[in-house]
Amino acid sequence: MPDQSGLQRNNKERTKQAREKAFQAINSLKAEGKQVNFSSVAIRSGVSRRFLYQYQEVREMIEEQRSLEVDNNINKRAHFDKTAKSKDVVIAAKDKRIAKLEAENKQLKGEISILRGMIYEMKKSTSDTCN
Repeated sequence: MPDQSGLQRNNKERTKQAREKAFQAINSLKAEGKQVNFSSVAIRSGVSRRFLYQYQEVREMIEEQRSLEVDNNINKRAHFDKTAKSKDVVIAAKDKRIAKLEAENKQLKGEISILRGMIYEMKKSTSDTCN
């Protein structure tokens, strides 16, 4: 049987290099703020996706980054939803305030009209008594 120790050493070395390339690709994608997923890591590192799925530590690191990105996206959406909801609340409060002021304005205009009538009647009665 031929000696395969050289082949095994070479295979282990290539695996080690591929892992290092994958870790470097993950770190550089994170640093650039780009998406970290199996495809992007495979393209950046030059390592096959099969390799990335096959080696547990590489796979876990990619999946961890993906879950962090998903969490960040959810938080951004939640923040947007909160601001949109708070805008709706502010608008509703302003609409309510406007309706209240319009009702008050209408009431005051009615009172002014009544008072003008009373003043007119008073002036009329005063001018009638003077004549």
